[in-house]
Amino acid sequence: MTYQSKLLAGVAALAMLTCAAEARELTFGMQDNEVSNVYKGAQAFADKLNELSGGKMTVKLFPSAALGDFKAMVAQVQAGELDMVMTGYPDMSYIIPELKLVGAPYVVDDFAHLQEIIAGDWGQEIAGKMEAESIKMLDVWYYGTRQTTSNRAINSLADMKGLRMRTPNVPFLIAYAENTGATPAPVAFQEVYLALQTNQVDAEENPLPTIEAMKFYEVQDHIAMTNHFIASGAIQMGTTTWGDLSDEEKGWVMQAVEAGGDVSDNLTFQAEKDLVATFTERGLTITHPDTAPFRDAMKPYYHELETEFGEGAIDRVRGR
Repeated sequence: MTYQSKLLAGVAALAMLTCAAEARELTFGMQDNEVSNVYKGAQAFADKLNELSGGKMTVKLFPSAALGDFKAMVAQVQAGELDMVMTGYPDMSYIIPELKLVGAPYVVDDFAHLQEIIAGDWGQEIAGKMEAESIKMLDVWYYGTRQTTSNRAINSLADMKGLRMRTPNVPFLIAYAENTGATPAPVAFQEVYLALQTNQVDAEENPLPTIEAMKFYEVQDHIAMTNHFIASGAIQMGTTTWGDLSDEEKGWVMQAVEAGGDVSDNLTFQAEKDLVATFTERGLTITHPDTAPFRDAMKPYYHELETEFGEGAIDRVRGR
């Protein structure tokens, strides 16, 4: 090898080492597993960020609660030990209590409405409060609209009366069961199938993709399209990490997060559309009760929230 060749090889090696030293790997934790739509969205985010940055920014994903439950991961993000986390948007009410308002059943009409809320004055106030807690909100992805499965048809609000309904141990979903006439029965998620199979509970509520993934359709004959809660995943970054990024890097991250959200959202919307037909073909009865009485039934719960957060708080969130 000539002197010039050796020199060029040395320069190339030095350049590679410099690039490696400049590369930044973001860590991203979530509770969802590798087959979920939001995980596929996170993969798309990672791929897009790698593409936009020319390999200068990569992402290491930690699915399936590998780093702990969502509260543990949020704490890691706040401490600067983890760069990013995805949680349910209203689930962050344990830090920002006002998020209970957007979690209340029927306050949000659909995902487009939720996006309007987040982009509006109320949502921006919440984003500011999150930053005060060392969390930067980047985006919100669609997780699905929660529907109600049961062992008898639900054609109207009256059919909810007396149902023993499994709910997560989440105040606003417990309130959904209580205020519509059912009896809430918090059961651990991994035990729901058996609880339905053994008639420990008569009903449960989840987005259609979850009903499919967990095979609840095998032990329930009816699905009522109650549309009572718009589930979403908040993509969050620690303010320490965000502050360390250059303006160019922040631009890459935001563009990549949007691309990942498009992938995740579209998969979930399509899945919900397809699953209505799939469940019907499997012999389940799909009903479409009038949801106006369901929303009216939530008024006592809304009153509780407005006692805590001020009169007119629900209307302020809704913005409609």
